[in-house]
Amino acid sequence: MTLTRTELAAGFTVSAQGFGGMALTEVYGGLDQEQALQTLRHAVDAGVTFIDTADIYGAGTNEELVGRLLAARRDEVEVATKFGIQGSPAAGYTGVRGDAAYVRSAAEASLRRLGTDVIDLYYMHRRDESVPLEETVGAMADLVSAGKVRHLGLSEVTADELAAAHAVHPIAAVQSEWSIWSRDVERQVVPTAARLGVGFVPYSPLGRGFLTGTVQSQSLSAGDFRHRVPRFSADAIKANAAVVEAVQSVAARTGATPAQVALAWLAVQGVKFGLPVVPIPGTRKPERIDENVGALEVRLSDADCDVLDAAADLVVGERSADPAWVSKGREA
Repeated sequence: MTLTRTELAAGFTVSAQGFGGMALTEVYGGLDQEQALQTLRHAVDAGVTFIDTADIYGAGTNEELVGRLLAARRDEVEVATKFGIQGSPAAGYTGVRGDAAYVRSAAEASLRRLGTDVIDLYYMHRRDESVPLEETVGAMADLVSAGKVRHLGLSEVTADELAAAHAVHPIAAVQSEWSIWSRDVERQVVPTAARLGVGFVPYSPLGRGFLTGTVQSQSLSAGDFRHRVPRFSADAIKANAAVVEAVQSVAARTGATPAQVALAWLAVQGVKFGLPVVPIPGTRKPERIDENVGALEVRLSDADCDVLDAAADLVVGERSADPAWVSKGREA
């Protein structure tokens, strides 16, 4: 299947919806790797060719999994990966690094695990505030000059950090959490990206699964990292049910699923702010990929959007246990 294509930035076109590889790690509980590979293959079969991973996901095993896909289908895929975080989502993060030597070594390691000679989109996963941003982005730019990376991206940066990085080398995309219940990026980062001609790649566009209406505190396995996210505490989940009810009410009126409504809402935001938006929902189930792709055909009315926009005011709990870990906590 061929999906609509989106020019994320000048000269860089991807499928209008991507796939978030973090879902195919043990961070959400146990996982069979062969089943995970079949899910990835199904994504590409469905036209979802923009595949997102990171060196931290599964301590490199997620890149290796994507590499198994690329071994047979490299020409069909736009692959994005990231560097900079040390530790793991499951066990906890131990720090960040952004010095030039580390950028070079991290890229070489990712290329080996992916089994490719070039990364289509290479993100700084988090800012290392002990290193000048110009050093980190300069090292990334050197990778472009060397032909090892095609385009550069930044994850969870502030508007000022985005502008400073873009002055060193054109930035193709910013990746941050953005959804009906995570809208802090709209204050500064999104408008700045639009002004600079930078695309936006929302991660967790389904609210880490919560906006689908299928997540309850008792449904999370013991090893699920969402136990550490404030808005997934037992009390917050009860309060945030009101947000899900708003999404479900729009879904009922439009004949779509809650997941499709959440993804369609992001498409509206792209038009509103005037920039390309390519969400990367993740899942372990092939049928959910098909459902998510169906969101590209969903059209929301102004009244629908009013209901969903109002739901943002009902959210209880921060999206990160450490506000400084995401752009919101470092905004001027």
